[in-house]
Amino acid sequence: MADAASRLANLAEELLGGPLPVRLRAWDGSEAGPAGAPVLILRDRRALRRMIWKPGELGVVRAWVAGELDVEGDLYEVLDRLSGLLWERDGDSPGLFAAARAPRLRAAARSLLRLAGPVPPPAPPAEEVRGRSGGRHTRRRDRQAISHHYDVGNEFYELVLGPSMVYSCAYWTPGGTLEEAQRDKLDLVARKLDLKEGDRLLDVGCGWGSMALHAAREYGARVVGVTLSREQATHARKRIAEEGLTDRIEIRVQDYRDVTDGPYDAISSIGMAEHVGAVQYREYADVLYGLLAPGGRLLNHQISRRPEPDEAAYAIDPFIDAYVFPDGELAPMGRTLTTLEDAGFEVRDVEALREHYALTLRRWVANLEADWDRAVRLVSPGRARVWRLYMAASAVSFERNRIGVNQFLAVKTPAPGTSGLPLRTRAWTEGTD
Repeated sequence: MADAASRLANLAEELLGGPLPVRLRAWDGSEAGPAGAPVLILRDRRALRRMIWKPGELGVVRAWVAGELDVEGDLYEVLDRLSGLLWERDGDSPGLFAAARAPRLRAAARSLLRLAGPVPPPAPPAEEVRGRSGGRHTRRRDRQAISHHYDVGNEFYELVLGPSMVYSCAYWTPGGTLEEAQRDKLDLVARKLDLKEGDRLLDVGCGWGSMALHAAREYGARVVGVTLSREQATHARKRIAEEGLTDRIEIRVQDYRDVTDGPYDAISSIGMAEHVGAVQYREYADVLYGLLAPGGRLLNHQISRRPEPDEAAYAIDPFIDAYVFPDGELAPMGRTLTTLEDAGFEVRDVEALREHYALTLRRWVANLEADWDRAVRLVSPGRARVWRLYMAASAVSFERNRIGVNQFLAVKTPAPGTSGLPLRTRAWTEGTD
């Protein structure tokens, strides 16, 4: 089994029809690939077994989560160099995952199996979601999905997110801190919604209560926040009590579909719609429209993906589905806008914040890496590796314009009448850089 790295590199280059962009280090200590490049480490032959038995992204991720696959050097550089091979199609190149399913893999199968050994791979890491029950996006299954992602410990999220406890794209100015950028994002949302003293705000997917606290403290709004995560609700209520705002904010563990106490003057939905799912998105828009008073505004802050040439062939990312956001789905920006309009909303403004999310994710990764040992103690080695990979890979995806994030400002416009927005200017940008 000597010089496993050279044998692996030769097989990979044969499949890809070109040189590898990273250096390989195998379990026997051998190395191959371009000198000076970041190193992809296969610590154990089990990593190769996983990738052979589960060709594609999921096999690679299982090896990463189990600690059998690692990186020496800049993780972002490795992900950037591998993006074209792993996820993106460049001209006629099918990408590594497509190539791995091609007939030419069969020609290399014997060599790969000799390297990997004949033993089947071990079971998937414990961090992989299991036991989903019921149809996708039923209330029960949505509760399970939300619990998998969010109920892993508030201390872990505090470590990653910092004191703001805001788990969505920040709004950056050059030289600003993460806390300043998250405060500015919350204030941007509040100003777009034109919140005023006494307004009723529904915060859908309220997380740990940051938007609710900002709206009540800074604008005098009366807020109802809903979440499916009990750990989030517990933390949010504690923060609200500490700030003496229990008379202005109510946090509920409740599905947005079960909110019936409208009308509200404004609705914020920040990083929540990604959990809704394509089959439920029109219902989501209809429910929020029905909960708004005439003239009320919705601020929908949502990650988007690039449209596929064949939308019918779109598949949920297997890594995200199995380890991060079970049943989460991204829609192209145009589909979101159309669905909001079909529900009756007048969409008055769309702001793209793609670069802002890349910056945010890099800060979260830095927080995680800076306190890695504590993060591992709070969750597990595998869970910490999941979060590091998904946040770093997401940052690269935003930077490469594979995904974006947008704020839609929509109005339940009275008929007949005006929207109530400024005639010519964006009032929420006045006095800002």
